[in-house]
Amino acid sequence: MNKQDPFDKIELPGVKNVLVVASGKGGVGKSTVAANLAVSLAREGFRTAIFDADLYGPSIPIMFGVQNKKPTIAHYQGKETIIPITKFGVKIISIGFFMVSNKSLIWRGPAASSGLAQLLSDTEWGELDYLIIDFPPGTGDIQLTTIQRLNLTGAILVTTPQQVAIADARKAADMFNTKRIQVPLLGVVENMAWFTPEKHPEEKYFLFGSGGGQQLANQINVPLLAQIPLVCDACELGDTGQTIFASTDGTLINQFETLADKISKLPTVSASTNN
Repeated sequence: MNKQDPFDKIELPGVKNVLVVASGKGGVGKSTVAANLAVSLAREGFRTAIFDADLYGPSIPIMFGVQNKKPTIAHYQGKETIIPITKFGVKIISIGFFMVSNKSLIWRGPAASSGLAQLLSDTEWGELDYLIIDFPPGTGDIQLTTIQRLNLTGAILVTTPQQVAIADARKAADMFNTKRIQVPLLGVVENMAWFTPEKHPEEKYFLFGSGGGQQLANQINVPLLAQIPLVCDACELGDTGQTIFASTDGTLINQFETLADKISKLPTVSASTNN
């Protein structure tokens, strides 16, 4: 990859909006939300890409079913440029494409931050309405590097209704609101809001409690953008490289379509025009 000053701003010409999808803890379905939000925006006609910033546990290639593919490298004026994989109308870049299968990535914080910045800047994103960045959980080096070196449009927080998840998401919100950071919080997505049995679609079981997403949204003064139900085929779809639009659950699809619509109409998001 091309050498870059570790303190330079990363310029992404042609990219209108850079949105990060974040969570305070792992296991809340953040990557599932990020991947399907990207697909939902693309289905609405927006030029969309997703960047997998979880360097130690990249899952986006599996969720898109492209884990065995490799981006091509183009050479232009002495510079190497990475051409993203495209599926479901979404351009995709992940460190997972460049790792040996089943091998861990053993990088200290500075090396991980530098690698992430290099991957972002060396990719040919083209003209985009939305670049979705799937953050790793927490508030560490990867998050800070991205926040400091990119001009971010805003952040979306993902949580489950559980109080332990809410507490950690509140810490992530505090990071974005810190005076020296100040990234706009666009809203909260409550994932696994309830469980609906496949044979009884009218029933709701609140396995992880209820009202947690709205509680967090109220505490940090942002809207609750969506409540994503836990349905029987959601996990299987992600594991087999399919999107929620292959689901038989209309509520699940409707929530993601509504989420994409709300994101595209937020006043802090640059006006985008469907192709």
